[in-house]
Amino acid sequence: MHTCPVFDWEAAWHAALYGPDGFFARGEKPSSHFRTSPLVGPELAEALLELLSRVDAALGFPPVVDFVDVGAGGGELAFAVRSLATGSLASRLRVTAVELGPPVSLPGVRWTTSVPSCVGLLVGHEWLDSIPCPVVTGPSSDPWITRWWPSLADGAQAEVGAPRDAAWAAAVSSVRGAALAIDYGHLVSSRRFTLTGYRAGRQVPPVFDGSCDITAHVAFDACAAAAGGDWVLVSQRDALAALGVAGDVSGSGWDWLESAARAGRVAELRDPSGLGSFGWLLHGNGVEVSELLPVLPPWRPNPASFSGV
Repeated sequence: MHTCPVFDWEAAWHAALYGPDGFFARGEKPSSHFRTSPLVGPELAEALLELLSRVDAALGFPPVVDFVDVGAGGGELAFAVRSLATGSLASRLRVTAVELGPPVSLPGVRWTTSVPSCVGLLVGHEWLDSIPCPVVTGPSSDPWITRWWPSLADGAQAEVGAPRDAAWAAAVSSVRGAALAIDYGHLVSSRRFTLTGYRAGRQVPPVFDGSCDITAHVAFDACAAAAGGDWVLVSQRDALAALGVAGDVSGSGWDWLESAARAGRVAELRDPSGLGSFGWLLHGNGVEVSELLPVLPPWRPNPASFSGV
């Protein structure tokens, strides 16, 4: 009697993205396949610089302050932060891009393949969603599923978020200051199988041949619990406003045009049915989160952001 081998989703997903012929290993950049916040304009980098400045002050202005961009892709966010920094912060700022794919030569940005120890702000922008996970079919006795996906129906599939939990806990422990995960996700009350692919600007079925990016929503509550400590989970829409990113239109002539263009970009970043629905999971490590953000409404997933195909 012959039995069919069990398909190893996690291994296939990892090979499809990071193996020798994988999507990212051969140099593909997310910017070529889907629109994301750093590509909209400089406003996300401005907000993160404001957050970094608050971390810097809470740490007592160390001689070197880090901005670490984990899952940096083409380095757009890291380079924008480096370029926009001014004053004392700029003179002490060390910017590191963490990426498994080939590095991009950008002035003032160091590249590495592993998360370094740092003092300052670590950001994982759409990083956790690209960490491969096992996939199970209900019913399942997997301990992670038992705790974080207890309503998994018979025959339904689920991504087991344990690898993301471990990666995020390690990232938070690597930084003295703050760590921020920005991503699309879900909570235990709203779990849904979301594994999907992206290729050339279009959502496609996830195939494991290296031809497309493969992602799945992040279980924010599980990641937060794994890292522990002092944390908040808020929406990008609310966080950007709290960090001073506004879209007011004013002035006349060229100034009016510039402010109108900025208002359009800010509106895109804060759109509650789009990028504004992203979750911001902020952990303090040696810094109180209350020193970095005011009290904001807790993040809730937007059902419209679920995009499994």
